Amino acid sequence: MVKKTFSIIFICFLTILTVFCPITASAYEVTGVDISAKAGMLISLDTEEILFEKNINQKVYPASITKIMTAVLMLESKKFNPEAKIKINQSCLDVVLGTGLSVSLLQKGEELTHLDLLYTVLLSSYGDCTYLAAEYFGGSYENFVKMMNDKAKALGLTGTHYSNPVGLHEEETYTTVKDTYILTKHALQYELFKTVTSASRYKITTTKGTTRTLSTTNFLLDKSTNYWYQYASGVKTGFTDAAGRCLVSTASYNGYNYMCILFGCTNSLSKRYDFYESKELYRWAFNNFSYKEVANSDEPVCEIPVELSMETDFVSLYFKKPFSTILPNGADQSTLVIKNSFISETVDAPIKKGDVLGKAEVYYAEKKIGTVDLVAGNDVEKSDLLMMARAFENFFSSSYMKIIYAVIIIAVLIFIFFFFYINRGRKRRKVRYIPYDKE
Repeated sequence: MVKKTFSIIFICFLTILTVFCPITASAYEVTGVDISAKAGMLISLDTEEILFEKNINQKVYPASITKIMTAVLMLESKKFNPEAKIKINQSCLDVVLGTGLSVSLLQKGEELTHLDLLYTVLLSSYGDCTYLAAEYFGGSYENFVKMMNDKAKALGLTGTHYSNPVGLHEEETYTTVKDTYILTKHALQYELFKTVTSASRYKITTTKGTTRTLSTTNFLLDKSTNYWYQYASGVKTGFTDAAGRCLVSTASYNGYNYMCILFGCTNSLSKRYDFYESKELYRWAFNNFSYKEVANSDEPVCEIPVELSMETDFVSLYFKKPFSTILPNGADQSTLVIKNSFISETVDAPIKKGDVLGKAEVYYAEKKIGTVDLVAGNDVEKSDLLMMARAFENFFSSSYMKIIYAVIIIAVLIFIFFFFYINRGRKRRKVRYIPYDKE
């Protein structure tokens, strides 16, 4: 009883420490650059820590960012073969007429490989080639759009819908920054996708002998522009009047890897804000943030009460693995808040070292930045004697025994009732008085 009472007090003490003693820190603020984008995000690809966010769940128009989904379906199709040939047809040339989409100027009957087609879709963002890919890999444009929406659902893109494969502005083609991150992260699993979207130039030769060099629309990758950024790679640009300037890109420096997503940047003839703002966000991150070890796995974090053991009343819990995350360079690690939660108030022996017995949530600036399993730091043997006592206690407190107790109580009550009833009847029995004669 004393042991159980102490355990409850200990749990309450831990709860008070973790819940009522947090230290509030300031949220990250971008310094040195104004962001014109209507929605955007800068996220670590290493830890998934978001350093900058703006309207990440708000509906936006993706423009040619749509082609990331188109490329994913191409790469995942059983038909895709980098060396196989595909022929330009009249329907893909006709469908782009009057749309304002960029076109390849390839002629009907010219053939190019599936790999070349992928470059025309992602690198140069040609509308006619994208429609050709949709028709070939989907059987029809309409079916390909259905495939796009099915894939979006499978990836959990709850704020995304497509009505065409190229990103032509339509009310039913929309997405969110958060969904775009999930989609792009999925696409980057394919090495070919990374190779294609990281190129600045690519040469194609059709079967009719036409040779041309494709140029990327992503000026962060193009050394001939003022926006070239040596640490950037990928991914896709997009633009319509309704969508504004859009850009999904990645950058890596000194072991740090980020993705920047911007939608609805200011459209200006004198300045490409999508490239400029992405570049500045990367610089801000590389200059102001670094990995910091929040906790190692060598020191105990807390304890949890143990039952059914004669050797100890508690077992120490440790982080399953060291926890590091990206924090501002000037962050005071003492302001981090770690909130522990356990699988139960107490845990029964036997316990093996490394058993997961809880979780620790790490908070900085009132934002959860990570979760780590809490594991037992040592073995705890079970006591057979205490186990038998537990079984005995459980047996006598089981539902079966409760029924027996109830039957016994009812039987006793009935016995008492009849006992008093019979005795009461005896007391009421009258004895007739017979007088005797006096002599």
